[in-house]
Parts: sequence; structure tokens; C-alpha cells
Amino acid sequence: MDTFEYLRPQLLDPALAAGAAQNAYYIGGGTNLVDLMKGGIARPAQLIDVNHLGLAEISALPDGGLRMGAAARNSDVANHALVRERYPLLSQALLAGASPQLRNMATIGGNLLQRTRCDYFVDRGFAHCNKRDPGSGCAAKDGLNRTHAILGASPQCVAVNPSDMSVALLALDANVNVRNAQGERRIAIADFHRLPEDHPERDTNLQHGELITSVDLPKSNFAAHSTYLKIRDRASYAFALVSVAVALDVAGDQIKDARIVLGGVAHKPWLASDAAQQLVGKSLRDVDVNAIGALAVQGAQPLAHNAFKVQLARSTTARALKIALALA
Repeated sequence: MDTFEYLRPQLLDPALAAGAAQNAYYIGGGTNLVDLMKGGIARPAQLIDVNHLGLAEISALPDGGLRMGAAARNSDVANHALVRERYPLLSQALLAGASPQLRNMATIGGNLLQRTRCDYFVDRGFAHCNKRDPGSGCAAKDGLNRTHAILGASPQCVAVNPSDMSVALLALDANVNVRNAQGERRIAIADFHRLPEDHPERDTNLQHGELITSVDLPKSNFAAHSTYLKIRDRASYAFALVSVAVALDVAGDQIKDARIVLGGVAHKPWLASDAAQQLVGKSLRDVDVNAIGALAVQGAQPLAHNAFKVQLARSTTARALKIALALA
């Protein structure tokens, strides 16, 4: 691990000013960043601790939504009464991630920014990784790629986003509030993460020095008919091979609105909008869950070792739909 300067500001403006410096990193729980530093993947000149800036509050918004401070711990959000009541999908997703010890440290902002666990990225023993060293190539594309992307990949990168929480946030239409020394802005969660395209080194659309301050959830009608389903190699402390968030707004027997989001299959949480749209207007009893599952992975392009993910994503979507429809 390289040497670095550690800053612990007590006010937001000094933190943002420090964050504008070249090669400065914000740190919350450090559950991903410290590992990347140990491996020589992240090499900050400055670490700016954001745990003392008053960004950990979880509070109701006047319009019926919810604001989660970026420094709020994953475990606190997952077990918050308003989250469990209004957004059980988010609670399920957070509790599906990591271990209790890590959830007690990890923050909402850090969860949004966690980087891929692609072996070729996290291990400098592999020379070819466009995400780590742009222009060096992608060893995963023709290597061992069992856990890699089947949707939205590019010739430059086939890595997947590891976050459970981000999958649920996309289904819930969250907004991410960010600030830097020049001002603040709001980013829709659908626009926060990026597909790899020609710049896989860029995971998000954050600008230099921007700090996530909070995440807002709008008032939701999805609570009664939503679920998060995660399929992984072992029952705990493992990243998703495939995960699915399903959220339905149901009135009587009819689906008024729907979201289907897949995790573990792309460089960002994958919004299966065509599949979700097919649900709108249907009676709960008229949904063909297998057809919707197939539509959710339409256009999938598996690699040499992960073709199984296509069928796994289909069946996981169908199963999650059954749960959300209360037909399981």
C-alpha cells in the first residue's frame, strides 16, 4: 500500500475543497476501497474521511419519500422502520449483501461506488485489464469468464457491477444527490452507473471531486408486491451470479406499474424495461412468468463460460415474479 495523507474534516465545504485535489479519494466505511488500496489498484494521494459531516441521517421527506444520508450504514438502512415498511425491497437487497460485520461498516454512498470483483481487475498479476489500465486489453473476454456480463458488455470490458443495493434502488426510481466545490446536482439512478463502451475505467457519471451526499426514494406503491432474489455460489458472503428485483404496483387484481431489474449480468444494474412493460395492465393471474423471464434477457450475448447465466436469469426472473405476484 502506498503512503497517503489522511484528512478528517468536520464540515462539508472543507471536505469538498479537499476532494477537488488531484488523486483525492473520499472514504466512508472503506470496505471496498481499502482492499483496492492493498492491491495497488487504488492509489490515493489523499483520503478524505466523510464520516463526520452529518451525512448519516435517514429521514422521511414531505412528499412521502425517504432520504438516506450517504454515510448511513447499510445495516442501519436495512433495519430502519420506514425502509422496512415502505421499501422492503431495499431492505431485502441490503441484507443479501456481504456479512453483518461488513454491513455494519459499509455506507450507502460507498455501496453505490463499489467496483467490480472481476479477478482480472483486482489482481495486478494479470496485465490486461482496460478498467484498471486503459488500453491494455481485457483478459476476461477470452479467459475464465463464468461470473461476467451477458448484457451490455463491450469489446473493452465484460465486468459486472457487484452491488445488490443498486439493483433495488433502480427498481425504486431512486435519485442520487451529489455535491462538489462548485455546487450540487441530482442524478437519476438510471443515469448514475455506466455501461463500459470505450471507457470501462469509468464506472459512474460522477464528475471529479463530486461527493454523494444522500439518496432519495420517491413515494412508492411497490411495497406489497416486491421482492429481491439473489442466486449465488454459496448461501452468504458471495456476490450474485444473477439477482432480480421485481416491484409491482397492483390495484385490485391489475398491475398498474412494474419494474424488473437484473444484477450480476452487466456493468450496471440492468433495467429490463420491455419485460416490465409487458406486465402493465395485466391481471395478476394472467402473467406468463416464463415468457417475461425470457424477455428480460432478450439480446443476451454470453461468453465462453457463462452461457448458463442466460437460463439462470430467465428462471430467477420467473421465480421472483411469482413471489411478487404472491403466486409462489
